[in-house]
Amino acid sequence: MDVEEYVRRKIADGTDEESIQKSLTDHIIEIKKVQSSYASAFSDAVIAEVKNTLSLKGDLFEFVHSGVKMGEFGVGSRGTGDFFAHRQIARIIGKTSASVGVDEMDDAGAVCAGGNFIVCTVDGMHSRLSDYPFLAGFHVTRATLRDVYVMGAKPIMLFSDIHVADDGDVAKIFDYTAGITTVGDAMEVPLVTGSTLRIGGDMVLGTRLTGCVGAVGVAEHLTARKSMQPGDVLLMTEGAGGGTIATAAIYSGFPEVVEQTINLNFLVACEKLMKSEVFSHIHSMTDVTNGGLRGDAFEMAETASCRIVIDENSIASLVEPHVLAMLETLQIDYLGVSLDALLIAAPPEYAEEICRVVESSGVPMHQIGFIEKGSPSSVLMVDGKERDFSPRFRESAYTPVKKVVDTEIRNFEEMKLGVLNAAEAAIKKKKRVLKNLTYKKKEF
Repeated sequence: MDVEEYVRRKIADGTDEESIQKSLTDHIIEIKKVQSSYASAFSDAVIAEVKNTLSLKGDLFEFVHSGVKMGEFGVGSRGTGDFFAHRQIARIIGKTSASVGVDEMDDAGAVCAGGNFIVCTVDGMHSRLSDYPFLAGFHVTRATLRDVYVMGAKPIMLFSDIHVADDGDVAKIFDYTAGITTVGDAMEVPLVTGSTLRIGGDMVLGTRLTGCVGAVGVAEHLTARKSMQPGDVLLMTEGAGGGTIATAAIYSGFPEVVEQTINLNFLVACEKLMKSEVFSHIHSMTDVTNGGLRGDAFEMAETASCRIVIDENSIASLVEPHVLAMLETLQIDYLGVSLDALLIAAPPEYAEEICRVVESSGVPMHQIGFIEKGSPSSVLMVDGKERDFSPRFRESAYTPVKKVVDTEIRNFEEMKLGVLNAAEAAIKKKKRVLKNLTYKKKEF
């Protein structure tokens, strides 16, 4: 519970201060199990702090609201709303000197330094793994290392950020860190720095855990999405999923499937490829995560300005059998959920050798599609017929709660207008503040 937000909402609703104080005190006693005198004093302090902020005005204290909530726009849910929001983030950042920038929608960025490419990325842990810190740390670390590898880079270090709400057990920090370093130690990539904080400081009650892990790597040959070319074939490895599949298994009554997600197959396969002669012939690599193959194919087509064709008959055999059985039982579309499989675009004459190298690490791989000229789009071949393969508004609903959330969708075009307006306002504010900073810099 965010007590600051609670007070703000009550004040905005016109609730009198005495009622706010009593209600908040009751909530604090219920959640924190503290004496009423402490809870009452805490409530008074929160109300006083919030009141001190109500008259603040100007660029540093206000922002233009979009009128659209994160959840209802699907931000973080790896679908059309999420992709749209991320493209606005890229607009706010603008064109930079990066060799691979955020506007290209890769999972990592790259800059050229000293004759090599320095690759950097960061991934947030799965929000539903808060009560399972080791799993959270393990899967987010594997994810961030995947993002470095698919850029053609060798990971050299990890960094971590962890936030635990005020009532969370300190042990969550340790279990989370153990999950991170299990992957790091196995792949010989050290965790070198990080940050540990509380979510919202004193203002958020509860035990929720959140955080991220980032990685830095070095590359000579980049395999970014923009490097895909018409005529390339698409090769994919078997995937058993990561944080998303683990979450689906835990909250849908299939805990035994979690064990299938604890592997380093993707990372080991990339290591094998990078040490092979065929690696230099690979145009692009990505991991099947963002809204599943539906989402990634869409993003890849947009970035490389090409048409991607996927053969449905070739995909199911590349979903780990236990995972596939669970998804089918739960009626979850495996094409729209993160499988954590490796997806490679390369000239057809090198396909056989790429598969041979990957399979020598014990990971199955075969062709699932191809790339051709055409307007940016992705299609699915089903029994010889083309079907639309566009991403949905959200990724496949993979928990009972998500199935409920998926039933409530506002008009997307209407929401986009609000989001665009907020993004434009942020760009204008950035320019105003930057202009002022530049002026002060000249004075100095």
